[in-house]
Amino acid sequence: MKWIIHDLKEALAQLKRKETWLVITLLVGFGIITYTILQFALKTDSVLMYLRHTASACRQLSNGPIIFLFCGMIFFVFSCAITFGEVQRYFHFKQRGGHYQASQSFRAAFFWLAVAIAISTAGLLFFNEYCR
Repeated sequence: MKWIIHDLKEALAQLKRKETWLVITLLVGFGIITYTILQFALKTDSVLMYLRHTASACRQLSNGPIIFLFCGMIFFVFSCAITFGEVQRYFHFKQRGGHYQASQSFRAAFFWLAVAIAISTAGLLFFNEYCR
């Protein structure tokens, strides 16, 4: 029973660190972006339109846009994963005193975050144009 209390104390100690809150913020941000795009994507689903579960005025997607969106989704997930990896590397190098490597990791994390945001923005703009 003591180990549960010990683990809870360690978890609460982690919540006092800035790094933990940065990662939580990234998770929430990527979650909000994913949820928003998913809402648009479900409006274009042909099965939901056929069953009349969606009340939007979206056109049917052909194969080209579906492939574009599917590949965009894959690259979005990869860029999110790389962003988290680079953030972890940044904290690791910062803790160990590797200032040059930490700055490189910070730039790489910022770059991949920008790529993820650009991909999600392109998806949102696509759905905004496709749905009235």
